[in-house]
Amino acid sequence: MKKYLGILLAAIVGGMVWAGVVAVGATEGWWRSPIAADEDIKGFWAAGVGAISERSNGNAAFVLIKQNQIYDEHYSSVGRAVDRDTLFQVASLSKWVSAWGVLSLVDAGLLDLDAPVSRYLTRWHLPPSDYDNSGVTVRRLLSHTAGLTDDLGYGGFLPNGEVQSLEESLTKASDASPGKTGVVKVGMQPGVAYRYSGGGYTLLQLIVEEVSGMSFNDYMRDHVFKPLGMTRSTYITDGLPASDIAEIYDQDGSYATHYKFTSLAATSLYTSAQDMVTFINAHFPLNDRSAGRGVLTPETVALMRQPHASQAGADIWGLGTVLYAPNNKGDFIVGHDGKNEPAINTTARFDPASGDGIVILETGNTLLATELAGEWTFWRTGNVDLFDFLAGMGQMIKAILLGWLVITAMAVFWSYRVYRARRS
Repeated sequence: MKKYLGILLAAIVGGMVWAGVVAVGATEGWWRSPIAADEDIKGFWAAGVGAISERSNGNAAFVLIKQNQIYDEHYSSVGRAVDRDTLFQVASLSKWVSAWGVLSLVDAGLLDLDAPVSRYLTRWHLPPSDYDNSGVTVRRLLSHTAGLTDDLGYGGFLPNGEVQSLEESLTKASDASPGKTGVVKVGMQPGVAYRYSGGGYTLLQLIVEEVSGMSFNDYMRDHVFKPLGMTRSTYITDGLPASDIAEIYDQDGSYATHYKFTSLAATSLYTSAQDMVTFINAHFPLNDRSAGRGVLTPETVALMRQPHASQAGADIWGLGTVLYAPNNKGDFIVGHDGKNEPAINTTARFDPASGDGIVILETGNTLLATELAGEWTFWRTGNVDLFDFLAGMGQMIKAILLGWLVITAMAVFWSYRVYRARRS
């Protein structure tokens, strides 16, 4: 019996060690090679352009930034041409830019990061909850730790259809992504855990309007875009020539519907590659201008990339920013990605230590921008970024289960050998 117990114990320990090795290896990129040699930006650029040429089924804008200067830029389309000034709808990448508008009101003393948001609301209020609604603050909404459980996801409205009001959308978004209730409410204790909430950013949109007395788009235009020099960016394209806006393509390269949104702050920013380079550079002191460019203080710019939310022990979120991976210099690769139906995928990321960055705005492929930016993050740091790790979890689990199957088979084999030895 002791031998059988020993085999069982060895199998359990072996399974645990195998799972740990696979998990750490996936996190650290042990079985992965960068797509270009270290510091070979020319090689990375060539690999990136090659990936876009091979995999893009729509249009794409791709820019690499080296020390706050554009290293190179690439534009392609299966239809109407795009360039550095073409406006792309960027989905959830909107949240990072929208956070600057929210925090500009904080820096102006008109919003308190840690006060209950109910202080600022008159047009709509969070519904009654089993949890403490007073724990919903601007800081927690920005970092997805406010306890909201909407999990939104907005699909948008048809170009000629009716668009919900902000208040109606917060009560129950009729354009909620499939499987989502669309109800913005406190469904867990605020401040305890991270849970992604598009509805939280729609609530922040309402707060900006309540506090500023302006429409959200007008406030962002006058207090963020103009001061930063983002001359093309907007959340509403009514009245703009169609030629200014990138067409949207599905994964098969067919022309796709261009939806409208109530949830401007969460998902409806239209911006250009050039404006996103300008936005990234606004995080740095350049040409005798301070980080934040007077829209935000340098201290607030730095606060945005300080950890405010974690998952599985890893810091993943600041204030409006994704913390993709450590940059090995005491900071993070930061930015935001966007993804929406039918096949919009965007990303903008930068390294605070070097002024290097990447911008990819594309339609026609649901993962191209995120995957190529993940390659950039790994090439820059040797660290696997958050989205790459999550995307690889399925393969990681399969590898763990396969290892356990082999270990179990070995344990059965040795148990049988012990059994045969005892019978002989």
